[in-house]
Amino acid sequence: MKYLLAGLATAASVSAHGWVDNATIAGHNPYMGDGAPDRISRKITSNGPVQDVTSIDLQCGGISSEGIIGSEPAPLHATAEAGSTVNLKWTLWPDSHMGPILTYMARCPDEGCDKWLPGEEPVFFKIHHDGRHTTDKTWPDDIWATPLMYAPNTGYNYTIPSCLQPGAYLVRHELISLHSAWAEGEAQFYPSCHQLRVTGSGTVNPTEGLVSFPGAYKADDVGIFIDVWNPGNYTIPGPEVFQCPE
Repeated sequence: MKYLLAGLATAASVSAHGWVDNATIAGHNPYMGDGAPDRISRKITSNGPVQDVTSIDLQCGGISSEGIIGSEPAPLHATAEAGSTVNLKWTLWPDSHMGPILTYMARCPDEGCDKWLPGEEPVFFKIHHDGRHTTDKTWPDDIWATPLMYAPNTGYNYTIPSCLQPGAYLVRHELISLHSAWAEGEAQFYPSCHQLRVTGSGTVNPTEGLVSFPGAYKADDVGIFIDVWNPGNYTIPGPEVFQCPE
């Protein structure tokens, strides 16, 4: 029922920070390969953050240090119907690492995502975000808002827009931790990407409001360079969330 996701590209310590390590997508069984399992997720460099908003590593966690321009494509896709919900399981999250949760998608070439690198082209549209809650003043990855920080960890859900045209899509999901932004001048980005084959009867291929990674954020954006303990009225970074036509 679950897909094994995260493959670390290095043998980094796993005692701090975190990553998405499995998912439940349309009730499918996991894809397994010989030896180490083939995956639908692109490799991440480590469990640590990306802190340079101009780096290609911001795209999917990156392995540009190994000579790849952006995260290396994964060999597989998960099949999911437009309008269905995907559940992503994060490893347990540090309680000091507060900030927004954001999810983007990009349409891959018709032949699939497994040989495609977006580079720095504006191809991503945002499908969901959650920032500081105005009623209880909590963040979406705060202990009081979601159980990412303590077991049992129910994870994070996103819904594939119901109007999307069938095809291959790259999903970019991230947590942005703002605890160091004010004190150290750099927020911490934890992006990861996985590959879907979307089915259904949708007809929309989003072409407006597309952004690139890097490019979508600036270090001094009001939603990034901020005192997380005194943020005031918080503005989530990036574009507006894509909405299916009425």
